[in-house]
Amino acid sequence: MEAKTQNFKARLGMFIAVGLALFVLAIFIIGKQKNLFDPVIKVTTRFQNVGGLQVGSTVRFSGINVGTVDNIRIVNDSTVKVDFVIKKDVQRFIRADSQAAIGSEGLIGDKILVISQGSPTAKIVKNGQSIPSSEPIETDAIMASLQITADNAAVATGEITEILQKVNSGQGTLGKLIQDPTMANNIDKTILNLRKSTKGLDENMEAAKDNFLLRGYFKKKEKAKKEAEKEAQKQKEKAAKEAKEAAEKAQEEKEKAQNKK
Repeated sequence: MEAKTQNFKARLGMFIAVGLALFVLAIFIIGKQKNLFDPVIKVTTRFQNVGGLQVGSTVRFSGINVGTVDNIRIVNDSTVKVDFVIKKDVQRFIRADSQAAIGSEGLIGDKILVISQGSPTAKIVKNGQSIPSSEPIETDAIMASLQITADNAAVATGEITEILQKVNSGQGTLGKLIQDPTMANNIDKTILNLRKSTKGLDENMEAAKDNFLLRGYFKKKEKAKKEAEKEAQKQKEKAAKEAKEAAEKAQEEKEKAQNKK
């Protein structure tokens, strides 16, 4: 009987010891998550809508968890104050113009508070200081926008399908052009006629040059063209000559300067 009592006491003691160890471990894990054992500073920000952010949510900076949301309270009908704590060793990286925004873990995960990097010239944030915020985009608004886009796409798809059906059935100008061989033949004939007309115009111009009434006009035009080419050549030669003379003059001045030395 006494041996059984001793075994019971031993098991009870082990159970209590394991329970206490688990309790201490849980306190340590929770305290580490809530930054209870690290020196922290408190910072505040304000939103019109916190979008599901809760006390205990993670505070993240540059993709790293640096603190937790400490308190959320409604100030008035258009302002919600959010207090959060961050590790003191991260304080030097957060600036007074850093912005607080509400994000999420993944696409539909828990809400988190995201702190942006401020400008290097701004002052380091102080304990108890308030920083600006950017309002979150509501999921309902995103879904409503996506629904409108989907509806517009459905309408556009229906209209395109209707147009293609008309084209395939030979309705409209495009449909006749694709489906009606007569229309295609007429277009080919029109293009052929245009080519013939262009060729005939070229021939008429060549014939006009040989006409004694217009021969003088074309000769004057040809003469003016040749004179313009000659003038351009003269200007080119003149510019080349001036450049050569300038180069020779510069060389002479350079040689004179060297001789004086």
